[in-house]
Amino acid sequence: MADLNENLRGAMLMTASMAAFTINDTFVKSLAGELPLFQTVFLRGLAVTPLLVLLAWSRGALRLRMSRRDAVLLAFRSLSEVLAALFFLTALYNMPLANATAILQAAPLMVTLAGALFFAEAIGIWRMSAILVGFVGVLLIVQPGGEGFTGYSIWALAAVVAVVARDVLTRMMSGALPSLTVATVTGFSVGAAAGLAALFEPWVPVSGTSALALAGSVVSILFAYMFSVTAVRMGDMGFVAPFRYTGLVWALVLGFVAFGDFPGPLTLFGSAVVIAAGLFTYLRERRLAIRRREISQAPPR
Repeated sequence: MADLNENLRGAMLMTASMAAFTINDTFVKSLAGELPLFQTVFLRGLAVTPLLVLLAWSRGALRLRMSRRDAVLLAFRSLSEVLAALFFLTALYNMPLANATAILQAAPLMVTLAGALFFAEAIGIWRMSAILVGFVGVLLIVQPGGEGFTGYSIWALAAVVAVVARDVLTRMMSGALPSLTVATVTGFSVGAAAGLAALFEPWVPVSGTSALALAGSVVSILFAYMFSVTAVRMGDMGFVAPFRYTGLVWALVLGFVAFGDFPGPLTLFGSAVVIAAGLFTYLRERRLAIRRREISQAPPR
């Protein structure tokens, strides 16, 4: 168990990683009217992948020799990441930044549910209730049948499913596979898949403004990877993980500043419901983990 200072540093790093991810999303969304989606993702991957390779190599975390089981899991994880990027960025190109980000906040709740389905983890009536409440919050955000509903909300929901699949596959990997190796292979896979898809869409010349936005996306996504990996390894997951929800705050601010978008009251309320349900789930899991550890460490009577 990490001490308080490590947890606080982990929380700060997680907050910084969410800011970096959202800044990346802002840069990518700014290119929606300038560059096709797949060209954008391919060019970003072309720059990010070598930087990830250098980062992993410098830290001794570049390990391409792995067990067959890890290799298969990594391949399917990379496919899940490709689908998550395709679904989320398609939604991001066509809907407000905060709305797309708000829908993505349902992923931690679905990961908890997946843990019960695939790993036989007990979640109990309280956490199951929180998951159901969180899904109600998602419906308030998406508003199916409402005036604000668009088909691109479905793309964002599909991204949530892909993210859950990615996280489940990650949990199935052995601890011998370094996180930076996983991030490097994933970054390469997303960029390569986008490059293949870009062959079937018109290629647009990159203007100076677009090049600057791409550069900003590359730098921010690199820092996002670095901060998120370090945050998870530094602090206790139960303490650090809730700070993922700060990404929605960044999305609200940057969406308004960069694009003049601000969600309606129903979307904001739904986001609050999802975040509250997620925080309850994390806190409940942390409390139960502490109780189990105290019981296991108690001297026999």
